[in-house]
Amino acid sequence: MTTNTEIDTRRDNSVARAIAYSSTFVAARAEGGEVWDVEGSRYIDFCGGIGCQNVGHGHPKVVAAIQAQAETFTHTCFQISPYENYVELAECLNALAPGDFEKKSLFLSAGGEAVENAVKIARYHTGRPALLTFTNGYHGRSYMGMALSSRMVPFKTGFRPFPGEIYRMPFPDEYHGVTLDDTKRALDTLFRSDAAPNDIAAAFFEPVQGEGGYNIAEPAFIEYLRGLCDEHGIVMVADEIQTGFGRAGKMFAMEHYGIAPDLTCVGKSMGGGLPLSGIVGRADIVDSVPPGGLGGTFGGNPVACAAALAVLDVIAGENLLERGLELGAHIDKRFKAMAAKNSCSCIGDVRALGCMNAIEIVADRETREPAPELTTEIARIAITKGLILVTAGPARNVIRVLVPLSTPAEIIDEGMDILEASIVEAVAGT
Repeated sequence: MTTNTEIDTRRDNSVARAIAYSSTFVAARAEGGEVWDVEGSRYIDFCGGIGCQNVGHGHPKVVAAIQAQAETFTHTCFQISPYENYVELAECLNALAPGDFEKKSLFLSAGGEAVENAVKIARYHTGRPALLTFTNGYHGRSYMGMALSSRMVPFKTGFRPFPGEIYRMPFPDEYHGVTLDDTKRALDTLFRSDAAPNDIAAAFFEPVQGEGGYNIAEPAFIEYLRGLCDEHGIVMVADEIQTGFGRAGKMFAMEHYGIAPDLTCVGKSMGGGLPLSGIVGRADIVDSVPPGGLGGTFGGNPVACAAALAVLDVIAGENLLERGLELGAHIDKRFKAMAAKNSCSCIGDVRALGCMNAIEIVADRETREPAPELTTEIARIAITKGLILVTAGPARNVIRVLVPLSTPAEIIDEGMDILEASIVEAVAGT
């Protein structure tokens, strides 16, 4: 039998060390919300490929769609020989995305590409150079993505210089003491000192900051940002790469706010585990770029488009939006019950929107001092007990849950039991 250690050694000898990993095992197969390693050990997956498996690992309908398309053709390049499932997926996305206006879509391969192309569209449409972004936001690891994102270590350290004309504003965050007034004051200062409103092409934001720690946007902030963009002709870009396709209990998190962005970046769970991303938004903005101005060899690959259409069928057919709301409420209830116990006093905050659930681990509830070492230890203990966790936040002291929405309730409860036991054990060991 091949062992985890043997493959770890081969990985260390052959794979670039910059590719970090958090698990202590090597995956052999996965189904629904569970993963098995090469030694046969089972793990409950609260990571979901970092939010790429909302319908679950290996869903039969997704696998069947992939197989059927692969038997027909795997690639022609849509820009050379178009194919119907790309068009069908665009039609579906246009109909599902928020906003009572004509929409158009385009597809790419990775979430970072969607962000890059949204920048291109916004700049071309407005003829302006500058971009707004927000603290603790995350928009990818390309150079533009790094420039738009907040996290330095290890995403940005050593990679300067970054693209210019990007201005970072405070993201309102009640738990961390940042108010909407702070955001407004910062924007007023920006407009008076560095960039006038008519210099700004687009404002990029996440309705729920994923990598930044599951900070949920206040409705008043979304309303203010929409008004600001309307007043000054700024393109409002919602990065829903992690929040989309049911994760927030709606097809898109922006539906919770009743406000439509001009452009929405999508990816992750859209492809059912295959690399696929895209942009959907106002047709007049998307179409302001002339033919040939956007694209890519593998963008909207036919096998990935087939998988995405199956994902949409599964979400609708299995009522995963409603299930996401139910599961999110259940996980939130469990987290709040944990936080009420003395044995879990390290839980400083519990956050949730739909099935985007997180807890913030702190050294002291009064000072709210982050406890990143304790968070790392909780995740380490959890994986030894059979639970895959993923952390987040600028201090890496947030545990976020990205469990597939199709996971049976009893498996989720098993995972929550492991998580609670891991917290108790980690706290006892400090």
